[in-house]
Formats: sequence, C-alpha cells, structure tokens
Amino acid sequence: MFDKNVTKVVQDCILDSGIQAKVVAKKINKPYSTLMREINPFDVSAKLGAETLLEIMKVTHDIRPLKYMATEMGFNLDGCSA
Repeated sequence: MFDKNVTKVVQDCILDSGIQAKVVAKKINKPYSTLMREINPFDVSAKLGAETLLEIMKVTHDIRPLKYMATEMGFNLDGCSA
C-alpha cells in the first residue's frame, strides 16, 4: 500500500492494542477526534507530539514506535527491556 512511517506505526500500535481508540484517547487526555487525526498517516496537517507518543506507548504497552525510530536512526532495540 505505502511505505511505513512513524505515524503508521503508531496507528498500528493503537489499532493492535486490544484497547479501543476512544479509551486510549481518554487515558491520554486527548479528544478522540484529535487523536484519530494525529495517527492518520494521510492527514498531513495534524502532527503527533512526542509527549503524546510517549503516553500512547505507556497506555498500549507497545514500543514498536520507539523501535521503528531507533531502526531509522541506525540503532537496534531488540532484546532491550525496561
């Protein structure tokens, strides 16, 4: 379909979490409609902030966005744990 980008990885993180996006939005104190715009890889006018990204990873317990960014920077986080 299209190349992966960090926004798509974050979108997948939420969609695969088993937690409804509306619940994620509530837990991170962000309006649902705003969150959905920010994680839409086709919406170029809405941007996902770093603080929001961190909160999404905390709520979903998914660090795929962090791993994706590390890989893009030439680093490998496989095998790392908290």
